[in-house]
Amino acid sequence: MAIQLYNTLTRRKEEFIPLEEGKVKMYVCGPTVYNYIHIGNARPAIVFDTVRRYFEYRGYDIQYVSNFTDVDDKLIRAANQLGEDVPTIANRFIEAYFEDVSALGCKQADVHPRVMDNMDIIIEFIDELIKKGYAYESEGDVYFRTRNFEGYGKLSHQSIDDLQVGARIEVGEKKQDDLDFALWKAAKEGEIYWESPWGIGRPGWHIECSAMAKKYLGETIDIHAGGQDLTFPHHENEIAQSEALSGKAFARYWMHNGYINIDNEKMSKSLGNFVLVHDIIKRHNPQVLRFFMLSVHYRNPINYSEELLESTRAAFERLTTSYQNLKHRKESSTNLTNNNHEWLEKIAGLQDEFIKAMDDDFNTAKAISVLFDLSKLANYYLLEKNTAVEVIDKFTAQFDELFNVLGLSFANTEMLDEEIDALIEKRNQARKDRNFQLSDQIRDQLKEMNIILEDTPQGTRWKRG
Repeated sequence: MAIQLYNTLTRRKEEFIPLEEGKVKMYVCGPTVYNYIHIGNARPAIVFDTVRRYFEYRGYDIQYVSNFTDVDDKLIRAANQLGEDVPTIANRFIEAYFEDVSALGCKQADVHPRVMDNMDIIIEFIDELIKKGYAYESEGDVYFRTRNFEGYGKLSHQSIDDLQVGARIEVGEKKQDDLDFALWKAAKEGEIYWESPWGIGRPGWHIECSAMAKKYLGETIDIHAGGQDLTFPHHENEIAQSEALSGKAFARYWMHNGYINIDNEKMSKSLGNFVLVHDIIKRHNPQVLRFFMLSVHYRNPINYSEELLESTRAAFERLTTSYQNLKHRKESSTNLTNNNHEWLEKIAGLQDEFIKAMDDDFNTAKAISVLFDLSKLANYYLLEKNTAVEVIDKFTAQFDELFNVLGLSFANTEMLDEEIDALIEKRNQARKDRNFQLSDQIRDQLKEMNIILEDTPQGTRWKRG
């Protein structure tokens, strides 16, 4: 079965047919690096990392590019507030971004282009649009002539007339039409700037992705992706700029992930529910946060709360417990069972179900349900009196393989015997010291790792549940 994906441009699922057989060119809009990333930034990072991983799993060679917006109003405000320059702020939070998304299991893109490093191609891109009549300079600013691009509104499915109703000229703007948008902004006093044919200034937000996608992936790419909030105006404007310049389709497929709510409310700083990944992963296993994000189809909205994340942790640990139990059972397994083939067929059947789920618009929610089916099957198999190494190995290999596709890992989920013994010794000392709070904390910690304690007159014994 071919991969089917939902194309925002056509509003329907389509069979994925790459520009070049066996290859995928994919551009994902990255964050504006003026602070630590929030949970809304984490969702596209996780979702499209998983899409990338699945393409690789299905044998595609994928070129994956994701940018950093390191020059814009938010960065300039942050620099002024902190008394630092814009590059210093950007460098700090790019480093923090890599730390956070790496903890979440996201691989780095093949290229992470930055605006500051690509100013020459951005200026050249704008200059070509002016020469073609799609842009104009006005007192140091440069604007795109939106009405000159015939297809404007096709991604967000809005007409020019509809857009006209809500359009307005902001204070300080010097554009000819209220629908036109900025490609270049003349520098204000004290702002970071670059030299250009139109005077000192910096790029508008939308132009950077058009210019960098063209540089690193070409005039037409397979997939352009990002959060749903970017559909309009950001991605709409990217299409207009890119297709006006090249005369070709900019991206064949557009993918957008749904919004995140916090405790059933839209996340915003004004509501005080702005949740940073940097803070979440101090309190929770980053793997659990990734698992949570993938437990809902990427196009659907997702509601975040501490309670839901805790529930997800328990579900995730059911899978890791099955895996650990398989590993430990292998020690007492043999190759002398008669029904190996039957079990191997059942395991292979679940792999087929996983692929079927992911082929259907990367349905990670359904793929995770297949993992739980695999866990149930493994638990049922472990009830057998005689188990085979061959079957145990197939179960664990299947877990490893499908976990890896989703960017999940069993690493660091299993405690070594020496670590358990050390914690038990620490608990025993706490009990001697009558520090019952610490003693209970250690017992609860071990319980979460599926370690069962039994206090006897001869000492504390333990076993894996």
